[in-house]
Amino acid sequence: MIQHIDFILPAKPRGFHLITEILLQKLGPLPSEGLIHLFIKHTSAGLCINENADPSVRFDLNQVINKLIPDNDPIYTHTLEGDDDMPAHIKAMITGSSVSIPIKKGHLDLGTWQGVYLCEFRNRGGSRKITATIIS
Repeated sequence: MIQHIDFILPAKPRGFHLITEILLQKLGPLPSEGLIHLFIKHTSAGLCINENADPSVRFDLNQVINKLIPDNDPIYTHTLEGDDDMPAHIKAMITGSSVSIPIKKGHLDLGTWQGVYLCEFRNRGGSRKITATIIS
């Protein structure tokens, strides 16, 4: 069986935001076994799985990605949507627009220290649309 669930994440500031609990609320009960695929419908934000325990990891990830791909770089030609737009597209390409997670015994089969992140790369990105596809 395949089930599609569309939902919207509220606007978040630029950075890496742990959204595992929000996802579980939006998804409701999961099947006992299967796979969930999460897809973000935006080109300036991404999804990833990483450390869920220490908030300093999220801070450090944000620091590093902003250092590697800075705003206002003179090499950018796509500048009409603001200084943070082109860098956001590059960052989203690097983090990716989707993640897949096994479902086991009705739970996301994440590792002990893993969580799902919204990677927000715009200063004012707004709400973000997600499609979850559950295969059971």
